[in-house]
Amino acid sequence: MRTRMFLALAAVFGLLLTGCTGDSGGSGSGSDRITLRFQSLAWQEESVEANKELVEEWNAAHPDVRVEYVQGSWDSVHDQLLTSFEGGEAPDIIHDASDDLADFAYGGYLADLRELLPARLKEEIPDRSWETATFGDGIYGVPFLQEPRVLIANAEWLKESGVRIPTPEEPWSWEEFRQITKELSGDGKYGVAWPLKEPVSATLNLSLSAGGRIFHRGDDGKVEVRFDAADEVVPRTVHDQVAVDRSAPGTTLGMGGSDTLPGFFGGKYAMVPLGFSYRQQIVQQAPEGFDWQVLPAPAGADGLTQGVSPQTLSIAEDSAHKKEAAEFIDFLLRPENMVRLALGDWMLPTGRKALSDPALHTEKYDWATGTALAEHLRSAPAQSVRGYPEWKDKVATPAFQEYYSGAIGLDELRKRLVEDGNLVLARYQR
Repeated sequence: MRTRMFLALAAVFGLLLTGCTGDSGGSGSGSDRITLRFQSLAWQEESVEANKELVEEWNAAHPDVRVEYVQGSWDSVHDQLLTSFEGGEAPDIIHDASDDLADFAYGGYLADLRELLPARLKEEIPDRSWETATFGDGIYGVPFLQEPRVLIANAEWLKESGVRIPTPEEPWSWEEFRQITKELSGDGKYGVAWPLKEPVSATLNLSLSAGGRIFHRGDDGKVEVRFDAADEVVPRTVHDQVAVDRSAPGTTLGMGGSDTLPGFFGGKYAMVPLGFSYRQQIVQQAPEGFDWQVLPAPAGADGLTQGVSPQTLSIAEDSAHKKEAAEFIDFLLRPENMVRLALGDWMLPTGRKALSDPALHTEKYDWATGTALAEHLRSAPAQSVRGYPEWKDKVATPAFQEYYSGAIGLDELRKRLVEDGNLVLARYQR
């Protein structure tokens, strides 16, 4: 009797133990299976499809480590992640952008990936890309997709005007760009339309071509804001096109990139500076027969160099399965898979082998122009600056908006960026 009771209790206890071990790891199946949550910010139909297909392929090949696809949004990702980190509910694998990682990395919310990633992936992505996700001594994200800012141009308009068409080998200088936009303007039409609803990243990233940096880190590790002659080149060009030459309309300064497309298709603007991925919208929305082309952004003292904040994949520090999460990232970013993700997002991969894929070097949709610019992309100036989001929102955005519209002059712009900006940054560097 005692033996039968003991065996019955042992069986019940065993069932309880089995129920408590679900998703906890191990090499079994069913309740022993690990589940990783992958929050993706893919939003374009092709991109979402590519991500979901890759998740399905992983799950089919790894029955013991299941990946659950979670849809996130670029519009709310920072606040949503902060809430999930503080609540202990962060996804295991996190899709974000490198310029959003600094506070999370320094705050201890993201895992240092140096010992987690395989040598293959480390070697495949160049150092200039790894720099975008390096904070202090650690690496907190894998940069995998990037895009240069380019000029999307009305090809027929430029051809008829007779202006010199720039190439990555022979780009326009910023001075030549300004003169050409003057030549293309008149009769209610403009040589260029600047969509600068979010003016800061565009200005800072393009300013690298002229040698501008704005943020300067001292030997003590602290960052200060300076606005030198090289930093003036790009903002002064935009300001003069709008307020002096009248070759750019002031009405588009408060617009996002997509907002300028109807006017571009309608023949109101000859060119619009946009991210490389906007080509997809143009293909989908342009009227039949509209002839467009991709031109490199103007070059300055440092050539075609421009800042970039790649899309990244990170692992939450609180994840109980960091090793498996890193293995999934390695799978997702195999060269052939990175090409699929790049084509889905109409962006460029960071990986060397992926970037050399013939599908990304075609003349169709000017993929070849974009890939020619990849080697000139560098870490955006603000990547590792703590307090940058506050500086951008409270100081730089209103200052640039007022300067571009002609409401304030260059001296006042410099004063706000430097004096007010350094007061903001000082609070994060004590």
